[in-house]
Amino acid sequence: MTLQAVFVDRDGTLGGNGHFIHPRNFELFPSSLEALQLFKKYGIPIIALTNQHNISKGRATELDFRNEFDSYGFYSAYICPHEPEDGCVCHKPQPGMLLQAATDHGLDLTRCAVIGDVGSTDMLAAAAVGARRILVETGWGLQSLNKYRHLWYEQAEPDYIAKDLLDAAKWLVSTIKRTTLE
Repeated sequence: MTLQAVFVDRDGTLGGNGHFIHPRNFELFPSSLEALQLFKKYGIPIIALTNQHNISKGRATELDFRNEFDSYGFYSAYICPHEPEDGCVCHKPQPGMLLQAATDHGLDLTRCAVIGDVGSTDMLAAAAVGARRILVETGWGLQSLNKYRHLWYEQAEPDYIAKDLLDAAKWLVSTIKRTTLE
């Protein structure tokens, strides 16, 4: 199987601590840049997929986040600025951002992967569209697996549980190599 794109969550997956951090203060995990470079080396477009309800509170702008993702070399970014209770179709676990990306870029989401740290949002959104699911242990990842597993795991079991984004990238690349050789 060819991987058409990889969707990467921001907070807790790419860096930070799982909580809101303004883009000007956000720090990547030490191995995240290496992970992004690995995807680029294999020609896999990287697309940001993030809930950022603090935009609706005026704590940051969508442009702040777009500029941040551009600086990391992301191909595109999908950012939900709404509160969870707003009932929008884009706030993960709703698959709206993934479906919009598929329309915008001609993607078959079953040939894409979602990497995130929250099972009840990232993994459920990925499962809703048939994308591959990779849960990282950084950010909320371990807590999502250990404390909140009952809320999502049965519906969206990860295809792989990664130590961090670099581990996820290496695993995805290894699966591409295997399927290419078969």
